Amino acid sequence: MTINIGSQSMIAPLQTVLVKRPSTAFGNADPEKWHYTERPSLPEAQDEHDAFVNLLRAEGIEVVYHDVELPDHADAIFVHDPSIVTNDGAIILQMGKELRRGEEGASTAVYQKLGIPIHYQLHGEARAEGGDLLWLDEKTLVVGQGFRTNAAGLAQLRQAVPTDVEIVPVPLPYYQGEAACLHLMSFISVVDVDVAVVYLPLMPVPFYQLLKARGFRLVEVPDEEFLTMGPNVLALSPGNCVMLERNPITRQRLEAAGCRVQTYRGDEISLKAEGGATCLTRPIFRS
Repeated sequence: MTINIGSQSMIAPLQTVLVKRPSTAFGNADPEKWHYTERPSLPEAQDEHDAFVNLLRAEGIEVVYHDVELPDHADAIFVHDPSIVTNDGAIILQMGKELRRGEEGASTAVYQKLGIPIHYQLHGEARAEGGDLLWLDEKTLVVGQGFRTNAAGLAQLRQAVPTDVEIVPVPLPYYQGEAACLHLMSFISVVDVDVAVVYLPLMPVPFYQLLKARGFRLVEVPDEEFLTMGPNVLALSPGNCVMLERNPITRQRLEAAGCRVQTYRGDEISLKAEGGATCLTRPIFRS
C-alpha cells in the first residue's frame, strides 16, 4: 500500500485521515478515572463515529482505520494526540497523560503497517501531545507548554521537525488543573489562511498579539459554547470546516467570516469525553 504523507497545515485540503472507532475500552470508561462527564454509551458512540466518518468520506477524504487493539485505553479514539505527520514522516510523541501511555506504540504499529516512515520518536522525559501542536502555516508550528507538553518535549520537537520549520512556544494557563485536559487547541483552531476560531479568555497575550500581527481574523467563541467545544473545529480545506453541533453562535460567526460549516452529533464521543472533531482525527496527508 502506497500512501502520500505530509500534514504541516491545519487547513490544506485533507486527503487522508486516520480515525479509531470506539471500542469496549471507551464504552467501559470509568468517568472519574478518565475525567469524563459520564460513562459513554458504546452503541450510540459507534453510531456517532460512523456518521462522522461518513461526513468525511462525503467530502472525498480517504479514511484509514487505526485497528490496533488498546483494551485499557478509553482515550485511544482521540488519534490526534500520539503523533503528528510531517513531510519527512511521522513523529511519535510521548503522552503527558499517564493513562494514555502505550498509545504511542500502537500508532507506530499502524504507521508501519501503512508504510509510513517513522521520522522521530520522543524519548526520555520528553512529553508532547498532538492537541498542543498547531500549524499556523507550513513553516510555523506553535507548541503549547502545559501539563501535557513539557520543556523536554519542546526541545526534542525542535530536533524532530524539518529544519525550515520555526517553533513558537506558548505557555498555557493552569485552568482546571492537571486532571483536566487543556490543550493549546482547546481554545483555538485555524480554519482558513487568515481565520482562527478562539476562546479569548484563555488566550495568552503574546500569542494573541502574534496572531494579530500575522493578520488573522479571530472568530470569538462565547463563554457558554467553550463548554461545548466551540473552539474545536476541523478544517477539511481552507474555510470548509466541521464542528460539534450545539454551538450555533460560533457557527453563525464562522459563516459570517466566510466559512462553510458542517456539524456532527457528538454527545457520546465528544461531550462526555473532552474531545472534538480535531481530536478524533489524525491528518496523514493534506495537499
